[in-house]
Amino acid sequence: MSEFLSNFHFLRPYFFLAFIPLIYLLIKNYRQQAGSSVHWEKVCDRELLPYLLENGGGENSKLAFSLASFCAFLAIIALAAPTWQRLPAPAFRNNSALVIALNLSESMNAQDVKPSRLIRARYKIADLLSQRKDGQTALLVYSGAAFTVTPLTNDIETIHSQLEALTTDIMPSEGNNSVAGLEKAVELLKQAGLPQGHILLITDSANNATEFAKKLGGYRLSVLGVGTTEGAPVSLPEGGFAKDESGQILVPKLQTTELSELAAAGYGRFQIMTADDSDVKNLLQTFDSPLNQTANDKTNLFLEQWEDSGYYLILLILPWAAWQFRKGAFYLALLFLLPIPKNSYAFEWQNLWKTPDQQAAQSYDKQQFSQAAEKFENSNWKAAANYQAKNYDKAAEQFSQTNNFYNLGNALAKKGQLQEALNAYEQAIQENPYDNDAKANKEIVAKELEKQKQEKQQQDSKQNQPQQNEKSDKDSQEKQSENKESESKPEQKDEHKAGDNPDKKEDSKQEQAKQESNSQPEKQDQDEQKSVQAKKQVEAQKLTTEQAQANEQWLKRIPDDPATLLKRKFKYQYSQQQ
Repeated sequence: MSEFLSNFHFLRPYFFLAFIPLIYLLIKNYRQQAGSSVHWEKVCDRELLPYLLENGGGENSKLAFSLASFCAFLAIIALAAPTWQRLPAPAFRNNSALVIALNLSESMNAQDVKPSRLIRARYKIADLLSQRKDGQTALLVYSGAAFTVTPLTNDIETIHSQLEALTTDIMPSEGNNSVAGLEKAVELLKQAGLPQGHILLITDSANNATEFAKKLGGYRLSVLGVGTTEGAPVSLPEGGFAKDESGQILVPKLQTTELSELAAAGYGRFQIMTADDSDVKNLLQTFDSPLNQTANDKTNLFLEQWEDSGYYLILLILPWAAWQFRKGAFYLALLFLLPIPKNSYAFEWQNLWKTPDQQAAQSYDKQQFSQAAEKFENSNWKAAANYQAKNYDKAAEQFSQTNNFYNLGNALAKKGQLQEALNAYEQAIQENPYDNDAKANKEIVAKELEKQKQEKQQQDSKQNQPQQNEKSDKDSQEKQSENKESESKPEQKDEHKAGDNPDKKEDSKQEQAKQESNSQPEKQDQDEQKSVQAKKQVEAQKLTTEQAQANEQWLKRIPDDPATLLKRKFKYQYSQQQ
């Protein structure tokens, strides 16, 4: 009872102001009824008053008046929302954070576990993310230096999309600096303002990181060991195996003793990678266990959500409301209950649960790039989606707005605007002189421009040669026609003089035959010229098709995968650190 009285209150107490007009109306109505009855009682008999007065002051009218007053009183209290118990809602917020630090040194390419240590580690990260229900997660990689892949986020799909791009080739420096990875993990947790959290180190060895693990404070360090104690040589891409300074083949082994001491110093769990998901489940038990909370820790919050119990009072009012209904009032209520036409708006159910960028990211993962480009609000992601959808015009405009000159050069190169692409690559190199990808693409574009210039010069020279030949042919034809006219004129004079001499007629026939024989090689020359021009046109068409195919093959060589982007990012950050 004491708990009920201590928790009882009204959610909307301002509705009690409705008692002021209610009391005024009740007093006024009571006075009118009392005054009218007293006035008529002086003139008429009391037995006649019920028949003379409408709603006379009988017992029925007093009962109706008292019931109406009582129901109005209950309605006001119901609107004030009395309550005395909380709603069964979540009363805490999970702020647990996990930073995954993955070793990308050369030893992770060993194949003592198939297909390799690094690939199996990526699989384990994917399993861990899929089974982790809540909390923030970050991913970083390290070798000689540490770099952030994704900061602390609740969006697991973003981390999933980056896993395939994690190879040892993207790291700008060699080594196995576990301390640098742990320092970067602590930095990410502190940047998020979290005094407590978990760190998972995925590696095959840790070089003297135990002393640093003892100084982590409120952060717990767990280790997932990758590999076997027997080890295996590290194969190189160009062939052969990695060797040490003395020339012997390196056989990196899983340092279980060193890693277990490291996890113990960090007050975490050491787990060797297994073929099933038992290792992931054991680690999740550690990550899901609550950390020691300080007095000022406000991660557990009481939600001020109370149950509105005013509807119980409405149930008491319903019988009186049903008794007061009339037919007219019933039909009037039906009119108010009819649906009112409203404007229709486009609505998607996913808008309640996911932002447009998250919906677009799902479409992007499904390779529905055109739909993703329409939904993305982030300009960089929208440009990337348009680029993948081969809408290079839009992609180039959006990359130019964000001053992303490297990707702008790629989009312009895909469009065939090689000179503009060359200028974009030059601007990218000016911003980052260590951008080797931009330099490589610039060289490719410059070579292609030179080829096109040479092909144009060759085509122009070929087109000029047939024109000169045509002029020389025309001059020779004109000279031959002049000679024919000069020969034909004296023959006509002789005919007029000779008259009907048969010998002369035979001579004229022989001359005509000679002229026809002379005209036949001229026709042959014209036919040969036409065939040569047709062959040149066919060759020009072949050159254009071959050039288009060469351009397509050249454009396919331009890198646009996430691995190169991460490589450029890490190289730029490493140059700034140096």
